[in-house]
Amino acid sequence: MGKHSLSSVIFFKDLPEDSLAALEHRCILKPFKANEQVVGHLEDSTDVYFVISGKLRAIIYSVSGKTIALRNIGAGEIFGEFAAIDGQPRSASIEAMANSLVARMPAALFWETVTQQPQFARAIMRHLVRQTRALTDRVFEFSTLAVNNRVHAELLRMALEGQVEGNTARIEQLPTHSEIASRISTHREAVTRELNRINNLGLTRRKGSALIIANLKQLTGMVIDATGEMNMVVPNIDEQ
Repeated sequence: MGKHSLSSVIFFKDLPEDSLAALEHRCILKPFKANEQVVGHLEDSTDVYFVISGKLRAIIYSVSGKTIALRNIGAGEIFGEFAAIDGQPRSASIEAMANSLVARMPAALFWETVTQQPQFARAIMRHLVRQTRALTDRVFEFSTLAVNNRVHAELLRMALEGQVEGNTARIEQLPTHSEIASRISTHREAVTRELNRINNLGLTRRKGSALIIANLKQLTGMVIDATGEMNMVVPNIDEQ
């Protein structure tokens, strides 16, 4: 591996220099092309992967062919840790959305690092808690929100992960309507209909491949009204 390839991965940022170098020597750097599968759903493998560059997604295809997109995985993130922890088959397929570079770590080395590097173990625990909270939010939304409200919640989620400036936000690469639909358990037409509606209201506007949220505070209020979750409030909007 190249020198300090893992240094951009948040899970390793607090590791001593010599420990990081030793881990890099024992991991395998592997490139994947866009649309290439990295691991398959229910596959019997236990390696853990850390994303050096690129973008991937966790996805499941139903027997009928329906696509269920679980999450996007960007540079600095991890996947494959579930199978390494419990030894069960893969819970989802992982596919590259763009040309990507990942570091593959054997499960035995993953466990060795967890037990010998407290900083790494804490980072993994925080990651697992985030994943659990995100899943809880998704289940709540699917169970209680109408489709248009789920579109709003997904837009707000993407906006807060993008570029926020004052009361506006920029989603740099808006996913396709089909991909958004697969994330929120609906169909493409419903997503298109609601995105067109809020665009006509002036809440959003397109700028090339990006989507601009023109009134982040209003979008946040719409999500809060639907969910009753005050923790969805964007912090310090009025002060930015």
